[in-house]
Amino acid sequence: MAKLNFFTSVFLGALGALCVPGGFAATAMSVSPDLTAALHSAAAAEGFSQCGVAAAVEPRGFSRLLDWITAGYAGSMQYIPDRRDAYRHPSGVLEGARSVVMLTYPYPRQAAEPLAAGRGRMARYLGSGADYHDVIHPKLKRLRRILQEAHPESRTRGVIDTAPLLERDFGRLAGLGWQGKNTLLIDKFAGSYFFLAALVTDLALPVDLPHESSHCGTCRRCLDACPTDAFPEPGVLDARRCISYLTIESREPIPLQLREAVGSWFFGCDVCQEVCPWNRPRDSAPVSAADEGTGGEAFWQSLSLLELFDLDGEAFRARFRKTPLWRSRRSGILRNAAIVLGNQRAEEALPALRKGLLDPDPLVRGAAAWAIGRVGAAGGKGILRERLAVEADAEVRSEIERALRGGAGGAGGDERALRALDQAEP
Repeated sequence: MAKLNFFTSVFLGALGALCVPGGFAATAMSVSPDLTAALHSAAAAEGFSQCGVAAAVEPRGFSRLLDWITAGYAGSMQYIPDRRDAYRHPSGVLEGARSVVMLTYPYPRQAAEPLAAGRGRMARYLGSGADYHDVIHPKLKRLRRILQEAHPESRTRGVIDTAPLLERDFGRLAGLGWQGKNTLLIDKFAGSYFFLAALVTDLALPVDLPHESSHCGTCRRCLDACPTDAFPEPGVLDARRCISYLTIESREPIPLQLREAVGSWFFGCDVCQEVCPWNRPRDSAPVSAADEGTGGEAFWQSLSLLELFDLDGEAFRARFRKTPLWRSRRSGILRNAAIVLGNQRAEEALPALRKGLLDPDPLVRGAAAWAIGRVGAAGGKGILRERLAVEADAEVRSEIERALRGGAGGAGGDERALRALDQAEP
């Protein structure tokens, strides 16, 4: 998230050239080309970088989705297999759907700056920290109004990564780019740093020519650079090994053999995008109007991982309810903070990690125990022994005992997470 996706940015100066309808196979005589032209212009004014229209059809990616689910690659994201049939056709999003208007909305693409100890990296899409749903949904509503005012009898639904729609497939069908080996939609001029949004409508709009070619060639940079080897093959992501899934979607302990590879990624990961040649800085690269001047670093550079352990549930909610971090909830965020601090091995993190070891949530306590073992500071073993004497949770006790043995890294550990990973293997 996407993923969470949840993932990518573009803003073309010559947006009009890309948004003019390229084909009319699905043209309905009752829909004027002037309407789609007005929609393209309004999309550009709202800050969308690309706009294209695809017919509402069964995407060729649907069969691959079924294979992906069968392979167990969805991990604990049960909402995907639960809605598998709805992904077959856009009518699963809007009954009677005939067209899908696909839009890209860019987010900051600046290179990450060196991190100070006690800070963690976050995926660029966080930008200034605002929830992108709250930013983009009002824009979609205003675009939807254009269609409804022209055709009051029509129905249109705006979505951004929460509906059962294979956005990247429809992005390709709408001519916005191709799906790269890292599974993300890539535009040759803007790369992949953009969100994908859609308007699903029962109007038969003029459609654009699909993007039939791929420009990845023999390049394997995204596959080879992935810290956790999350790509079993080009174009296929095993979410259970993806840092974005592990730090955002998963509610379980991060498997022991993957913790060190998480590095300083506190929320999400951009590695497979950072190494992509199509994301190289360009003078013509799009810049998000909403985040220009803030940069993706602004939010994470100002966030102290140490201070997170001082937040109870109410304080956490007050601070992060309107940000993407809310999705992982307090326990997931503190788990992530502990893993990053353990990888940084900074002794100044020990007081915060001690608070984590006393946290009411066993997910936080287990991660803190691992991190204290990794820091290896004087006094760390005493803190662990003190907690072990009163710890009632079997899995947290296992984490503490392993940390005391000096087994906080490498293979083994975290029995529940590893069992779940092994049992899901096809």
